[in-house]
Amino acid sequence: MKTFNVVGKNIKRNDALEKATGKAMFSTDMNIPGMLYAKVLRSPHAHALIKSIDTSQAEKIPGVKGIATWENTPRELFNTSATMTFTVPSMEPVLDQYIFDKVVRYVGDEVAAVAAISEKVAAEALKHIKVEYELLPAVFDPLEAMKPEAPIIHECHAGKNIPAEIVKFGMGDIEKGFAESDIIFEDVFKLPIQKQAQLETQAALAQVGSDGSITVWSTTQTPHPSRMIISKIFSTPQSKIRVLNPPYVGGGFGVRIGLSAKAEPIAVALSKLTGKPVKIVYTREEDFTSSDTRHGGYVWVKLGCKNDGTFQAMELKSALNAGAYCSFSGETPGVLGAMGLAVYRMEHMSYYGHSVYTNFTPSGAMRGFGNPQAMFAIEAAVDTIAERIGMDPLELRLKNIIQVGDNWCLPYTCGSTGLAECVEKAAKVIGWERRGTLNEPGSKILRGIGMGVGTHCSNAWPFCVDYDNAIITVQQDGSILLAVGVPDIGTGTSTTLPQLAAEAIGVEMSQVNMTFGDTLTTPFDIGSHASRTLYAAGTAVVAAGNDVRKQILEYAAVVMKIALERLDITKGIIHISGSNEAESCEGSGICRSGEESMTHISVRELVYHAHLRNKQFIGIGRTIPPNSPPWHAHFYEVEVDTETGMVKVVKVAAAHDVGKAVNPMIVEGQIEGGVLMGVGYATSEEIKISAKGKPLHTSYHKYLLPTAMDAPEIHAIIVESNDPSGPYGAKGVGECGMVLSAAAIGNAVYDATGIRFNEIPLTPERVYKRLQENKK
Repeated sequence: MKTFNVVGKNIKRNDALEKATGKAMFSTDMNIPGMLYAKVLRSPHAHALIKSIDTSQAEKIPGVKGIATWENTPRELFNTSATMTFTVPSMEPVLDQYIFDKVVRYVGDEVAAVAAISEKVAAEALKHIKVEYELLPAVFDPLEAMKPEAPIIHECHAGKNIPAEIVKFGMGDIEKGFAESDIIFEDVFKLPIQKQAQLETQAALAQVGSDGSITVWSTTQTPHPSRMIISKIFSTPQSKIRVLNPPYVGGGFGVRIGLSAKAEPIAVALSKLTGKPVKIVYTREEDFTSSDTRHGGYVWVKLGCKNDGTFQAMELKSALNAGAYCSFSGETPGVLGAMGLAVYRMEHMSYYGHSVYTNFTPSGAMRGFGNPQAMFAIEAAVDTIAERIGMDPLELRLKNIIQVGDNWCLPYTCGSTGLAECVEKAAKVIGWERRGTLNEPGSKILRGIGMGVGTHCSNAWPFCVDYDNAIITVQQDGSILLAVGVPDIGTGTSTTLPQLAAEAIGVEMSQVNMTFGDTLTTPFDIGSHASRTLYAAGTAVVAAGNDVRKQILEYAAVVMKIALERLDITKGIIHISGSNEAESCEGSGICRSGEESMTHISVRELVYHAHLRNKQFIGIGRTIPPNSPPWHAHFYEVEVDTETGMVKVVKVAAAHDVGKAVNPMIVEGQIEGGVLMGVGYATSEEIKISAKGKPLHTSYHKYLLPTAMDAPEIHAIIVESNDPSGPYGAKGVGECGMVLSAAAIGNAVYDATGIRFNEIPLTPERVYKRLQENKK
């Protein structure tokens, strides 16, 4: 097995000190001379026509510099998500938004925005804008929204209020598969609206130059695609637009793939109107009510198998709540189906799914992107089948999980899988053999253990556009500058990508610096999402590193008068392969044993030697990454208080096949964070609305996120299958910790109580009610 010098090491994060000391810059920290502050007037109605807007009184308030409405801003349709830049040729992006429109479609929709000398003045001005509304009928449930009598939210060609094409795919003969099944499970599952609840709210600062150029600092996860969207909205060439992070983003979880809600276009529009830089920072309430959420809705699953446990057929369907605008509602149903059908080996399977417009806050991308919804239903079906045939749920899964070389529904191969190892290791940590023996008769606190298995993606190709570029420049002092267009949204990108570069070139980590998340200084990259950043951007980084390494060695071969194939680079020293020269001269500056018979030389010295002879080393990586499935198995132990209905997760064993852990400490952090987010999804997090569509959960205080006090004992287990396609064998991990929590917790609660819950979150009220009904 290859020995690595940098990859696989717990190298301290490059952003750690800045963030720990509070010196790290985020969009909300930005402040430039002459800057104005923006506030947005939002709709109090779920669906209404704006008959008139009177801004005259607001304009008279001292300090108000500009007010934007639908009447004085571009009438160019767009999509705040990056779908208009991600969409592959076979699909058409759904463009259904203006910066401001004459129709508002949910409580929180944008009506107008004010730019003023302070946030206080801007907020006061909002009170003086007079709007006359004509109320329209509203609908909030996706099934209701498809009925003939439902109001039309947008004109759609795919079906009543269905924003994008219905997704259909599968293989085999589904009817034949069920006809040959001995046992069939069929049921419907209801999913809640979940919020990303990232620490930094949506924010942007825009400055329009005298030549019409646009600079935007923002919280986007995708600077280059965001530039493309802004270019379309304002009919400005991309070459005159710069989008960047400053440089950090306070969490993403999918909510900023594309624009940061509408923060960027609102700031640009006001800057154009006022001729001044304009900054907008969403309040926490605005972030909850007016930026994308996870899709709620319905998932139907039908699973058939033989009496011996061999899976025969699976039919999966979904109807997701898109909310008022499409965002990622064209793509999410497809990922739900693709990931759901990719876990188990069977001959016959089919998927049919779509989203539906409602008068709710728009749904978009969130960690897991449809996968948690699918697996909550599928893993309940698997556990129920296991019970009906009298087989251990663990053994049933091991019997049916996908293996390398199996025929499956995805348009790429399964190059590696460590799922069986994940199951075995996590089962041992949780103590699976204790299952069914945890409760004494009459216990008021019931314990149960449940499991779930799954997969995800390591990038968006071939479902969406996904390619990468990286540039590595070797400076004249031998230091390395890596330029990559992906942001660091808290996942350690600014550490792990330099690790890959250092490994590829053969230098120390301390020699590598990185510029990122800036369209002016980096080549195009599709951004940080889809668990792709290390895997996909990393393939380009390694390619650029290999390019630079080759150039350095070719030059060194001439200078050192040694055959190219005999040379290697280790820890910044060029030396004869297999020798210990790199260790013997480490840190000694000029490393040579004579002008005529040079055996080793530092990269620093060689680079300066080349500089004096008009040569510089610049490596380029241009890659279209394949897609390598990561795998995961989660085991949860829960307590259910029968007197209160409270579900408490006490222990988690989460095993993940990550291909190769480039920085194990960062991988463990991603798994643990995903697990806790999943605990919230399963047990407490849900955005509800009033009968008139007003969101009832608008703050951390009301929303009931899990806190450190709620965190269970989490065992993050790393399994390395060394995927042949990933950079040094690595695969994606960022979203994976979120995927299985609801599935495994639902199974654990069933193990404890004997009650199957088809709806989450498992709130005390919902669980207590079912416990009481069960007694009767």
